[in-house]
Amino acid sequence: MSLKLIALAGLAAAVARPAVQDNALTDDEKKAGWKLLFDGKTAEGWRGYKKDKMPDGWQVVEGVLTRVKGGGDICTAEEFADCYDSTWGRHKVCMHPAVNGHEYHTTSATPYYDYFGAAAGDPSKGYYSYDLGTWHIVVANSECYEVGGCEAGSAQEQWLRQDLASHPAACTLAVIHVPRFSSGTVHGDSDVVQDLWQALYDWNAELVLSGDDHLYERFSPQTPDGRPNTARGIREFVTGTGGRSHYPFGDPKPNSEVRNNDAFGVLKLTLHSGTYDWQFVPEAGKTFADAGTGTCH
Repeated sequence: MSLKLIALAGLAAAVARPAVQDNALTDDEKKAGWKLLFDGKTAEGWRGYKKDKMPDGWQVVEGVLTRVKGGGDICTAEEFADCYDSTWGRHKVCMHPAVNGHEYHTTSATPYYDYFGAAAGDPSKGYYSYDLGTWHIVVANSECYEVGGCEAGSAQEQWLRQDLASHPAACTLAVIHVPRFSSGTVHGDSDVVQDLWQALYDWNAELVLSGDDHLYERFSPQTPDGRPNTARGIREFVTGTGGRSHYPFGDPKPNSEVRNNDAFGVLKLTLHSGTYDWQFVPEAGKTFADAGTGTCH
């Protein structure tokens, strides 16, 4: 996420400018979209990295936010409201979010759950499900250490099996942020979510949507341990192309069909009764495309 400008009291100006009140924006700066993150008096709006409040080692000294001892890293508390809400947040009314590791940089991912509210599920779990037409949709929490694990017998894995048993839909899709399979070199494959995949496979799920690696990759249907299976296998899409950066690919993993890491964009899925269509929609100016159709088990 980026901001147009961070203006803090106590920073020396590199060029001459008209005198203004300390730690205040001019009318022109306000019109240009500049934003003050520090009021010059208190640490309001700031917190420690992975904490809910400011560390004791930071103080406001003569109008300057100062690290006086220890302290640790700090960041603003308004990223969802100030950054996400004005971009992807425009579609919040129809979103069903999936939590990831960045949200847990604050204790219990509190700002994430505060922002999305009931749509994000129980804040102590972060996993939930819903129906969309004839499809059943499962949203998992792949930050397993935050919710007691993802392995067989864990609360989340048992919930998933019970949820699938009570929703025997002809077509099932799961959102699991951490990919089971990825040819990316930054994160790559993850065994942590294999037991969640196994539960989905046992109940004949069709699709898993993942992110984490900043790239696009489509896999052919496969088993949770990576064996091709066109009859019952799960097709995975890794779509980490929301706009921050791209990660490199290593050697293609088995069953990888399509890969791209130079176009930002979104994956559009059209869910029919018994079938589904996919289309990667790239940013303006890019020509990469991937589209196709699949059938439910």
